[in-house]
Amino acid sequence: MVTLKDIAKRVGVSPATVSRVLNQDKTLSVSQQTKQNILQATKELGYTKHRKVQNDSPATLKIALVHWYSKQEELNDLYYYAIRLGLEKRAQELQHQLLRYFHNDFSEIPDDIDGIIAIGKFSREQIRELESFTKQLVFIDSDTLSLGYSCVTSDFDNGVRQAIDCLLTHSKTIGMIAGKEMTTDQEELVPDPRLTTFERYTKEKGCYNPEAIFTGEFSSQAGYTLMTQAITSLGDKLPRAFFIANDTLAIGSLRALQEHKLSVPDDVELISFNDTSLTQQVFPTLSSVRVHTEKMGACALDILCRQIHENDDISSMTRLSTKLIKRSSTL
Repeated sequence: MVTLKDIAKRVGVSPATVSRVLNQDKTLSVSQQTKQNILQATKELGYTKHRKVQNDSPATLKIALVHWYSKQEELNDLYYYAIRLGLEKRAQELQHQLLRYFHNDFSEIPDDIDGIIAIGKFSREQIRELESFTKQLVFIDSDTLSLGYSCVTSDFDNGVRQAIDCLLTHSKTIGMIAGKEMTTDQEELVPDPRLTTFERYTKEKGCYNPEAIFTGEFSSQAGYTLMTQAITSLGDKLPRAFFIANDTLAIGSLRALQEHKLSVPDDVELISFNDTSLTQQVFPTLSSVRVHTEKMGACALDILCRQIHENDDISSMTRLSTKLIKRSSTL
């Protein structure tokens, strides 16, 4: 009986590649010639199962998309909205069915789901609940590699370093407006890698000042409150540059600076993170570290499809690059 290994040996590829070609996996990236060689080898070797697969349409997967945010919170944070758009676009290209569930509404997830993509931050207890539906799980914007699940994240480290290096060009000290988050079941505090990198890198550069770090929720109002606190508490010692953990916080911070008659960027430079469309809707426009949000969504779906089609139980982390985009809020 001819097997996938026999075909793979004949063509010089892996059995997994043969399987994905025969199952018409659109996520596979191989040359047209390789596909033709595989199909020719199946015919020459008499691989009977191939004829059945050839006549079938590519399987449509039913995938649950679980948001840790509510619908309204997602609209208030374009970062997660953009991730979802990228994921939905990729699902449409692959003709897979996406079922959306907001604010961890696990009770609505059907039992016949093929896989789950979870966007946001989840506690260990919440992850165990998701495991009860399927082991085919991929997480976006959360490092779950140590828990045995694949994830897609951004390169926070280099993004923060780029921002700090830029701000140090004109300022000897840098403050930070940071955010803090809890999982929606309020069980776990989620550490922000941007704050961790900021503290470590400013110490390396000899400009670390814990009194210039202010932490609150990820919201425009929190950004306004925290920057107002920085202005009033630091007075003449207010840093001439601030790194801000996301665009929403930055918009509130910008408003506080303007109300206190501090010019951006002449008096205080600002760099935020994520580079959503909000950065170009304010004055001055905000310099921000660009995160490839839509690509994060597409990558997560591709990873999940590969896990399902290849029965791949090896978890992985995909970390996408970031890039500092300079605008009017920096000199």
